[in-house]
Amino acid sequence: MNKILALLVTLSLFAVAAAQDVRVDGSSTVYPIALSVAEEYAIENPSANVSVAFSGTGGGFSKFCAGETEISNASRIVKQSEIDACTANGVDFVEIPVAFDALTVVTNLENDWAQCLTVDQLSQMWRAGTGVETWADIDPSWPDEEIEFFAPGVDSGTFDYFVEEIIGEDNQIRTDFFPSEDDNVLITGVEGNPYAISFFGYAYYVEEEDKLNAVNIDDGNGCVEPSTQTIESGTYTPLARPLFIYVSIDAADGNPVVQDFVEYYLSEDARPYIADTGYALLDPAAYEISLERFNARAAGSLFIDGSGTVLEILGQ
Repeated sequence: MNKILALLVTLSLFAVAAAQDVRVDGSSTVYPIALSVAEEYAIENPSANVSVAFSGTGGGFSKFCAGETEISNASRIVKQSEIDACTANGVDFVEIPVAFDALTVVTNLENDWAQCLTVDQLSQMWRAGTGVETWADIDPSWPDEEIEFFAPGVDSGTFDYFVEEIIGEDNQIRTDFFPSEDDNVLITGVEGNPYAISFFGYAYYVEEEDKLNAVNIDDGNGCVEPSTQTIESGTYTPLARPLFIYVSIDAADGNPVVQDFVEYYLSEDARPYIADTGYALLDPAAYEISLERFNARAAGSLFIDGSGTVLEILGQ
């Protein structure tokens, strides 16, 4: 074999190997699930290269719609503007719910006063222009100490979901909070300040539950703690939500590792690893329907305009 032919063969093999890489990015909330599933998948498929990163749901969609990743993690439903961006770049996708999360409001362990917060109290705290600066502004019996606010960055799906459910459609959230796309930064901030408050995915609280308080939430029907059980029972409202992956159809068609990895993700074998992160599993039928939709390359979002349970929306 001459040198030029050998070089061409080498380059061809390199291109095939690169094409079989799977890049996953997006939500930091979904990150523990994707990482856990990818690690187990790699044990069974050591030649596969599935890399998992987090840049926030919004940041993940920006990369995904530009064709820079094959799978995008999302802690909220895709926005119409993101669908439009994907369409403009010829990126069709399959939308797949993978778990339930309890968006968890947390405080410092020394906080023994705000064990339960109503949705209205949360709105007063986080909405711009309410004049709330101290804990005593919420309840006069609480400390007259300035509240230190920590929150996910504005590219975060967790941020978007919290604003939608607690602040409302006008999006008038206060701006004097410390933002970070890295949930571990938020955890450190709350752990280090007795008057701090933040919110992030339930799995991150579970990892630090001996160092943080999880605030019970009262939506008008009494105080409910975030837990796998209250997520599954539907009693933890309004901060329970489905988590998603969005898979590029072209990538699934052109890269056998993408196809195989998603099949594994939705298989019964992967469910214990999803559950181990602290998130709640979907009904088994939801995974089966999602696999059918994936294999049929059912493009677009059912959830953007859907209503009802995950199973009801998937069945539409």
